[in-house]
Amino acid sequence: MSVASDLEDQLARISAFEGLINAFVDVHSDQARAAAAAADVTVQEPRSAVDGLSIAIKANIQQQGHVADAGSAILAGHIAPKDATCVARLKAAGAVVVGTTNMDEFGMGSSTERSVHGVTKNPWDPTRTAGGSSGGAAAAVAAGFVTAALGTDTGGSVRQPAAFCGVVGFKPTYGRISRRGVVAYASSLDQVGVIGDTIDDVARVAGVVCGVDDGDSTTVTNPLPSLARDDVGVAGMRVGISRALLDVEGLDPEIKAAIERVARDFADQGAVVVDVELPAIEHAVSAYYVIATAEASSNLARYDGVRFGPRGDDVTSLRSLYERARAHFGDEVRRRILLGTFVLSHGYYEAYLLQAQRVRRVIADGFTAAFADCDVILMPTTPTTAFTLGEITDPLTMYLGDLYTVPASLAGLPAMSVPAGLSSSKLPIGAQLVGRAFDEGTLFRAARAIAGHLRCPWPPHTQRVHS
Repeated sequence: MSVASDLEDQLARISAFEGLINAFVDVHSDQARAAAAAADVTVQEPRSAVDGLSIAIKANIQQQGHVADAGSAILAGHIAPKDATCVARLKAAGAVVVGTTNMDEFGMGSSTERSVHGVTKNPWDPTRTAGGSSGGAAAAVAAGFVTAALGTDTGGSVRQPAAFCGVVGFKPTYGRISRRGVVAYASSLDQVGVIGDTIDDVARVAGVVCGVDDGDSTTVTNPLPSLARDDVGVAGMRVGISRALLDVEGLDPEIKAAIERVARDFADQGAVVVDVELPAIEHAVSAYYVIATAEASSNLARYDGVRFGPRGDDVTSLRSLYERARAHFGDEVRRRILLGTFVLSHGYYEAYLLQAQRVRRVIADGFTAAFADCDVILMPTTPTTAFTLGEITDPLTMYLGDLYTVPASLAGLPAMSVPAGLSSSKLPIGAQLVGRAFDEGTLFRAARAIAGHLRCPWPPHTQRVHS
């Protein structure tokens, strides 16, 4: 099979099922066909590990000449003037960019129900969420539209939808992937991540997009360890597990059982499972939503009708211009801007933001201490499987769903969600592994142990979407 013929199969799937799933904002068929044809020319001498690999890009990551509206009406019609660094690297390496995927507005959501482009549905059950905010990216991979996708992960927005859709979701160490060309939400937390059908697919993409970028001062020079498959296995590896995190109220018993099954599987392969403590982890969600909203308030101040955002012809003052532009924000974005502005205000900064930063440090130090006794830490990715669309209307309930993903984000650590079986309702369950900073190699080795031995009962791609 050629790259071009494989692409045509995927475009046919998109044509057949995209109306049901709504994973894409835009499909770049002509551009993808041209890239596939170029990849077929180099098939004997591939340009890189991703030469000919089909990939989708989240709508807050710029692709030159294509919409980059971050799922928001305030950026309606915004066409990216250039490629984000990560996109440019993929294109130069021969990847076939198929399209732009849907997302929660500005990455603020966990269900991809808050997008100007409508709701994205889960390929396993279209009555349920695909997760968020990278729900379109995860759904596109799960449905077989593309092999991999780039998303962004601020507090779990790659890992959570990957878990809900039964695919692999990887967030590297903070600073591994350039954020130049990515629409900002919370700069100390935002990261580009990779979603893939398999761990090997994720490794191929990560190997290309990771690396220092002079245009992003937060990128690091630490060399990326090899993410390639090896035969070392996990014998002797120490896998940490926090029993307190498995006793959290609201954790689905089937997910708890799945994580315990993964722990036993590690032990059966020669790994040593040890108990670890993660101090203050119960405060992670609270700290995250103080820090993230404060940074969002600052970052989104640029959408004022002058620098970004629509301006009307009938505005009579700067105030009316500002109000006209900001009326295009959705409810959740407004809520987070207001929360962030409040915690930044005089008299509350010390009580809220500085205290949240102290909690962040305690959590990061707790991980450091835990890694003195283990190589990776195992925990659930989500407390529940994919919930029904429209089921969660209370913001706090939605926020609490980030319990297991935000700790690694606050600490800037690499983390990955790997499929760990199906629930009794035939919905995917994700197991999350968290690694030491800059030790993605060990993380990938541990993740392959799960994927290679649990033999999760995934249906073939042709059955992943219910028509």
